[in-house]
Amino acid sequence: MLFCRKIPTRALIYVSYRSQLLPLRRFISTANATSTSKPFYITTPIFYPNAAPHIGHLYSLVTADIFARFTRISEPDRQVHFLTGTDEHGLKIQKAAKDRGIEPFALCDALSEQFRRLGTRANVSNTVFLRTTEARHREAVEHVWRVLAAQDLIYKGTYSGWYSVSDECFYTDSQITYPPSSLTPVSIETGSAVEWSNESNYKFRLSSFQERLLDYYTANPRSIYPSAHREGLIQTLKNEPLDDLSISRPRERLNWGIPVPGDMSHTMYVWFDALTVYLTGIGFPIERQGSLWPPNIQVIGKDIVRFHALYLPAMLLAMGMPLSHTLLAHAHWTAQQRKMSKSIGNVADPFDAMDTWGVDAVRFYMARVGGRFRDDVDWSPEQLEKHADEIRSLLGNFFLRITSRTIQKRVASAPQLTFVQLIDQPLNGPNGDVLSSLRNLKGRVEQCMEKFELGDALDAIILLLREANGALTHTAPWSTQNPPEAAQVSYLLSLEVLRVTGICLQPFIPEAAHNLLDALGVPKTERSMDFTVVGKGNVGEVKGVKLFEGKREIASGGQ
Repeated sequence: MLFCRKIPTRALIYVSYRSQLLPLRRFISTANATSTSKPFYITTPIFYPNAAPHIGHLYSLVTADIFARFTRISEPDRQVHFLTGTDEHGLKIQKAAKDRGIEPFALCDALSEQFRRLGTRANVSNTVFLRTTEARHREAVEHVWRVLAAQDLIYKGTYSGWYSVSDECFYTDSQITYPPSSLTPVSIETGSAVEWSNESNYKFRLSSFQERLLDYYTANPRSIYPSAHREGLIQTLKNEPLDDLSISRPRERLNWGIPVPGDMSHTMYVWFDALTVYLTGIGFPIERQGSLWPPNIQVIGKDIVRFHALYLPAMLLAMGMPLSHTLLAHAHWTAQQRKMSKSIGNVADPFDAMDTWGVDAVRFYMARVGGRFRDDVDWSPEQLEKHADEIRSLLGNFFLRITSRTIQKRVASAPQLTFVQLIDQPLNGPNGDVLSSLRNLKGRVEQCMEKFELGDALDAIILLLREANGALTHTAPWSTQNPPEAAQVSYLLSLEVLRVTGICLQPFIPEAAHNLLDALGVPKTERSMDFTVVGKGNVGEVKGVKLFEGKREIASGGQ
């Protein structure tokens, strides 16, 4: 769902207020904890199913999946809990269902299934798919409301200001404009139409948490990535007072949502409902003291940083619960350098992309081009084609070349040599360079992933594959002009490159990497990052297989 930058309290009329708040427990930061005693918990934003999934939804899913899969191969004994889902309440859903002449829940059933299908099609390994219409979520949201209300952190007031149904968001006068081509004012940020609203609602005392939030983000440099978002948030907390937040709407205006506990005339506002989903996903409130909380990484879009970095943390602080270790706020995908829009006709269909180029090719493209998260990136079929060809050539064709019948025959005629025996010998020229790069790959990939730099991690892998392809061309093991012993050196070194890079590529292109490791006969117990140490793992019987699906499939090797 889309959240605005700021929810105002203009024309506020206080109905009830006690000046002395109950004391809030001081939060002891765990943001920098690296203990693996806690299961790894990662989340995506829950998606608002008012329309079919788009490339941005796939981007969030794939990004989170890469980190989840990398954790599994880095720490095989550590549990990974991976949550995604759909945010199904709100006025937008209510109106869409009415327009179609169906019940809101029936609409949510249909739309939510598309997002579930997107994750399945993209080979996303989430362990939980949670819908906010589930009974367990309602229980969690009601519990949070009661805990906050018991501390007098919720009070009743009146709001007057602009509201966007499309954005499910309140706006101030400074956040709207009157375009000459429109009869109604619109949001400056999103271009969505806004309407004037004057209503009674409940508010959360966000203003009470300003100092504690500032202290937290100042003390925890890894709390938000990229760092520019954290720096901007710190400046906001230093220079702008936090307004209290509207967290309900009258039920006569919004009936598709969770009623306010003890006041059936009000419905909880969608963002309060939605942000609680990360707690629901661990079994809250029953498992409040369980081992899963807090999230290690929360993958979100850059447009909802404020909600995840201010509003949810304030709620957690009020309940004495630790904050997420890291908010990973990715940039957006555009088309022809413009925001994707149905009216413009430049929306990219993720299902169509995966059907055309293959799942792994699309995942590779997203991580390769969008894996640095700082700047918006342009969705381009031409660039997708280019990068799909890149990985198919550097990995698929490399595997095809080294497992060819010609090379295998030449290797079979050389004296028997193991890879461990090979690396005990000095290797010169291109093969020596490849071996040196191969020895450094594990540390380089781990360092990049620790810094949330998916694109740089892939760069290191691709650079090695490019170097290994070049060395193979240079040494020409298929040529009868070179001795069989030279062919054997190239063969063994190339298989080790494929084994190590195959392990490293599992989070990025899981199906192709699985096919490759199976084809190399790598035991399933030797597919963790521990076995990317050169010479540590084993290659068994090598078989030719098809590594990639999609538009340009690589033929099997070894025949």
